[in-house]
Order: sequence, then structure tokens, then C-alpha cells
Amino acid sequence: MAVSYDRLWKLLIDRKMSKAELRKKADIAPNTLTKLNRDEEVSMMVLSKICHVLGTDFGDIVEYIDEDR
Repeated sequence: MAVSYDRLWKLLIDRKMSKAELRKKADIAPNTLTKLNRDEEVSMMVLSKICHVLGTDFGDIVEYIDEDR
């Protein structure tokens, strides 16, 4: 399974928010932000915190990519 957080990064750009600012507001660990930067899987709790801070839905920040295609 592969995920992409490109939607999250574009959303941050649109809102003029830095990754560090998001990390602090969502209260997520620096290593978790590193996982997001590498398009690695993170817990639903982390995604929930990010959605809460940004006022969005999961589909607005993460995209599933089918590797078999």
C-alpha cells in the first residue's frame, strides 16, 4: 500500500502555513513529520489531529496510490 501527502503540502502552501507550524499546532512528533515527508504511513490519530487543525477531511490531505497499476 502506498500513500501520498502531496495534497497536505499543497494545502499548507495555500494557507501559508509551514510544516513546523502544523507540527506544533497538531501536537505531532518531529519523527512523525519526517514520515509524512517520506510518504510513509502514519496513524489515523495523527491524520485526525491534522484534519482538526486544518478543518479538513482525510481525503483533503492524503491520497491512496495503487502500486499495482
